[in-house]
Amino acid sequence: MLAAQLTRLDADAPAGLAEALAVVDAVDDTLVRGLARVAEPDAAAWAALADAVAGTPLADRVAEAVRAATTGALTEEHLAVLAGARAALLGAVHDALLERLDTALHRSRVPSAAATGGPADAAPARAGARAWLHELALAGWRGADHELLSGVAAPVEAALAEPALRRLAVLLDGLAAELRAALPVTDPTRVPARRWADLWSRAVLLAAGATAETTPAEPVSGRLLPLGVDVHEHDTAFQVQLHALLEPAGGGAVRLVRVTVGAAKVATIVGPAGWRLLEAYPVLLKALAERRALTVTDLPAHGGDLHWVDARAALAEPADPFATARVLLADATAAATPPLHRHPAAIAEPVLVEGRVDRDGDGGPTVDLDGAVIPLAVDRLPAAGPLTPALLATATTCLGLLRWDDGRWLLQPLAVRATVKRQTVEAHNGDWACGVTDAKAAKAEARAGDAVAVLRERAGRLLRR
Repeated sequence: MLAAQLTRLDADAPAGLAEALAVVDAVDDTLVRGLARVAEPDAAAWAALADAVAGTPLADRVAEAVRAATTGALTEEHLAVLAGARAALLGAVHDALLERLDTALHRSRVPSAAATGGPADAAPARAGARAWLHELALAGWRGADHELLSGVAAPVEAALAEPALRRLAVLLDGLAAELRAALPVTDPTRVPARRWADLWSRAVLLAAGATAETTPAEPVSGRLLPLGVDVHEHDTAFQVQLHALLEPAGGGAVRLVRVTVGAAKVATIVGPAGWRLLEAYPVLLKALAERRALTVTDLPAHGGDLHWVDARAALAEPADPFATARVLLADATAAATPPLHRHPAAIAEPVLVEGRVDRDGDGGPTVDLDGAVIPLAVDRLPAAGPLTPALLATATTCLGLLRWDDGRWLLQPLAVRATVKRQTVEAHNGDWACGVTDAKAAKAEARAGDAVAVLRERAGRLLRR
């Protein structure tokens, strides 16, 4: 059944998809060169963006911002409008792709709620971020230098001091770190233009006052059944995102939800050591490591995202994620995507796929389900978990996330059931949440030393001086 659904998914691309992405690509190229001097191709790119949103409420403001960009009168407010128009176009692509996916999987989804948001405020943290992002846009990725990138330190420090702005702080710090590592940016063919433009646009919108949550939080209670964990590792941050099913305490439809926890870090903390940064969530980590359900009480929820409070959760009985997906996932109700997260790269829908792994013409791993060939996103396997390409090669069942990347659908494995030496084994991304369980990986980690403990001890010395 899933094979037929995915075959229809690949064959049914949304109309206008290629044209919309071409507009975004052209705009992103202008950010590579910078907006201080807008050449004819740059002006054409921004004009195409204005045309793309001409039939929306953004039309007049985007047209004005484009005129400002092409005449050298670009202000911080104009930049926020342009970033918003780019985000809106990618949001439309996201919505079209997600609608096709929901239709293919027969997945029901709660309708989107009306977005709410306020104007930009005069807080020093936001103002400093807006000024730095404006300067960066004028210089472009190729014009960025160490002096410009070092200027991010003050707005990052100011944003970190305000809990509501820590998302912005991490984003600014991460973007600056990636640009710094690429200096000098001389070869435009090696510039991740879409990624850097995505990070810059998101930062501009956050600095302008946009919020990730557009609806008031509602308290939810019930039984939380984990499906799998998506681990995000970056030089400056470590984050885990749990995809799970919630059985509401008062009855009703099973809900597809997410729980996201993370921590800032430094580049020397890599692999399994990242889990030690999340010691503030012992109940959640134990549930992941032991594959157990959780009983949650009055957790704040914004749509499908649960704000995790460890004290409001209790460990429950063991729960097999594969059995959970097989029995409950097909009928679960998904939440609408908040406006700020509407982006094709943000599509990540849990699915259960049963079928042996094969290889495509280039040697990449795929799952072949009666003619529906799904490439596996091996590059997304985290170093902080037990999943490896070798284990995937022997997999017979995969619990993962369907993602859209570079014009095609991919399956990102979160957990696999495989046959190794005639024995059936399972591996889940969250298996090492409370410590490495694989003997070889544990020895390698022991040889590398405990980077988190060393850094904490050094920080303690500095504070005692």
